Amino acid sequence: MSDGFEILHAEQRVKNLLLLVGQQGASDLHLVVGRYPTLRINGKLHPITQEKILTPADTKALSDILLSEEGKDELLSAGQTDFSYNFENRMRFRTNIFFQKGFVSVTMRFVMDHVRNLEELNIPSSLYNFANYSQGLVLVTGPVGHGKSTTLAAIIEYINHNQEKHIVTIEDPIEFVYTQDRCIINQREVGRDAKTFPLALRAVFREDANVVMLAELRDLETIATAMTAAETGHLIFATVHTNDAAQTIDRIIDVFSAHQQNQIRAQLASVLLGVVSQRLIPRMDGAGRVPAVEIMLKNHAVENLIRENKTHQLDSVIETSLKDGMVSLDRSLSDLVRRGLISVNDALVYAKNRQYLEMLIAKGE
Repeated sequence: MSDGFEILHAEQRVKNLLLLVGQQGASDLHLVVGRYPTLRINGKLHPITQEKILTPADTKALSDILLSEEGKDELLSAGQTDFSYNFENRMRFRTNIFFQKGFVSVTMRFVMDHVRNLEELNIPSSLYNFANYSQGLVLVTGPVGHGKSTTLAAIIEYINHNQEKHIVTIEDPIEFVYTQDRCIINQREVGRDAKTFPLALRAVFREDANVVMLAELRDLETIATAMTAAETGHLIFATVHTNDAAQTIDRIIDVFSAHQQNQIRAQLASVLLGVVSQRLIPRMDGAGRVPAVEIMLKNHAVENLIRENKTHQLDSVIETSLKDGMVSLDRSLSDLVRRGLISVNDALVYAKNRQYLEMLIAKGE
């Protein structure tokens, strides 16, 4: 078989697999040696058994179709590479290619071709209120694959259509592509447009930015710079891979050395506007997943608890501040059960306090 034929065969195979992602409504495609090509649909893995099991030559050939020459060099030198892949100008994928046991593996996350609003996402529209602040820090948290970036994109798009601001996004890689409306939007991809997250974030001080969206708070330097930016007239949105508001506060504080932590608590208590934590739960009707959302908004009680290192009491403040717009995760889960959107069993899987959730469900709250 000629090299030319093999390349054409690999190109057609990539095309077929990516089309299948769209047809099946999958969120991810996995290509791993020794396995069938696999789709993730509504959070569950589904092997494509009509395809053949992947060999080392298969994953290498398929990755070569996806990678640029620079990407191939980075894969060889670093062992992995992240990038956005635009398929025929109709589907975009956040892609990671990496080595495992000496073989190439590919993971591709489908990115919607348009930014959905919070109403379409079944996320409380009260989150748009964060857009009314001129400065501060908003954190969206939750496990990988539970819609954090999608929620942030909806808020950024709301600002784009309703305000006159300069928005800078710092991503690795770029996911949603915005069409500029009333805002100027500059989207910077780490590795292509900037060397690192901290360097790109420090640059916003010289770029006349009003709103900054950070794909992830991932290291001490980025966290410290983000909090300084939030103090100095910037509205910062970022994601963190944590499970709830209390854990998010602790994670940020713990990044710093012990002698800095009191100062960081005071700074975070001052700049934080809110923490949104979400989970995507399978719908009972099988039509995808629906988010359960915990919302913590800063008030005097929250600010004092952060400053005084009493984050273990934040759950109680969230639960007793429903009238102020706060919602606990268990109350959000109970509401989804009451509305017939998710099953009790699925709700209990994601509960923070199973007994409390059972009580809320029994009372119909």
